[in-house]
Amino acid sequence: MGERTASVPVVVDLVVIAGMSGAGRTQVGKTLEDLGWFVIDNLPSELIPKVAELARFQEDTAPLALVVGTGADAASVATELDRLRASGATIRTVFLDASTPTLVRRYGESKRRHPLLAVSDSVDGAVEQERTLLGEVRGSADVVIDTTDLNVHDLRARVHELFAGDDGDGATQVTVTSFGFKHGVPPDADLVLDCRFLPNPYWVEELRPLSGRDAEIQEYVASFPVTGRFVTQVRELLELLLPAYLEEGKAVLTVAFGCTGGRHRSVAIAEEFATWLQERGVPTRIRHRDVER
Repeated sequence: MGERTASVPVVVDLVVIAGMSGAGRTQVGKTLEDLGWFVIDNLPSELIPKVAELARFQEDTAPLALVVGTGADAASVATELDRLRASGATIRTVFLDASTPTLVRRYGESKRRHPLLAVSDSVDGAVEQERTLLGEVRGSADVVIDTTDLNVHDLRARVHELFAGDDGDGATQVTVTSFGFKHGVPPDADLVLDCRFLPNPYWVEELRPLSGRDAEIQEYVASFPVTGRFVTQVRELLELLLPAYLEEGKAVLTVAFGCTGGRHRSVAIAEEFATWLQERGVPTRIRHRDVER
């Protein structure tokens, strides 16, 4: 194919779904279809700019999602996405990932052939080769969803969390997450803030059964001077980062607050920041990963 040129910028809001084969790209596409998106699955990467250019001439259409990067085609995804960004398009990239053993197991269970198996001597080797090819795409993604421990329903819920009610106004969308360190750090977190230095309501007998969503826990955590200093400084950090992320074209930011078990302190602090961001007009969603554990 010859070199592509564009006489006018391609300005279109779209989501590109990339990632490892077997990690759930097609399922994400199906979920977006259920949300009313127009989804093109298995799109060759070289057609990404062409489809986006066509989409800019369509008025009053559903939001567009492209599922790309299958097998050997993965090598050119990063180049085509860079080309599209350079054209002036607004892109959000979601990258689906999973551990190598998980992907090998899924291929074994499905009896399907990995698309890179023809150039590798094993499924493990094919997975690792694809991981290398997609390294740049993963590194520049707005959201990385690790599906190693997710079932279909969990993945669907995560997509709803990210895109249900999306108004596509171009602002950076923030997801505020609480979690427990003993259950592992969320793999999709952009910023991780440790709340384990705050006084722990768990050791107050009457507060132990409650969670950080309860006013009593929130008031207890907020009553200590160290909490006020922490909240003030994190607000200043976010006030610095959010405009910078938006300027760089990052569409989704995940801020994770962690405590030991993910039930009290991190939940209370996450609620505090979600409310603060919403009051400032920042598109914000909140997720409490471990509050019921």
